[in-house]
Amino acid sequence: MKKIFLIDDSATILMSMTSILKQAGYTVETAKDGQDGFEKLKSMDVKPNLIITDVNMPRMNGLELIKAVKTQLSGYRFVPILVLTTESHQSRRQEAKSAGAAGWLVKPVAGSDLLKVIKELVPGA
Repeated sequence: MKKIFLIDDSATILMSMTSILKQAGYTVETAKDGQDGFEKLKSMDVKPNLIITDVNMPRMNGLELIKAVKTQLSGYRFVPILVLTTESHQSRRQEAKSAGAAGWLVKPVAGSDLLKVIKELVPGA
């Protein structure tokens, strides 16, 4: 079973996304902001097949999180990170891509669209 790690400071988003992903057969873990997510990733026994993160969060934003994961966590170099945010500015997308993000979705996103992107990013999902 594929494992997805969701990071968002909105409890509502975490709840709805977790529900969509679990119904699709994924194991889901969550974190409430980038700092919380980074700490959890450092101590995970089984690394996720995909990380989905918001951009605008307190303590550590999504772009800082992507950079930290890609540069400080050695086993995560090839784990895809999907950005899910309300932001649609091209400059932010480019920044996320430069940091190591594999994709970008603008909220609100339909469950079917999310699952389609996950299948593209995670082989065998």
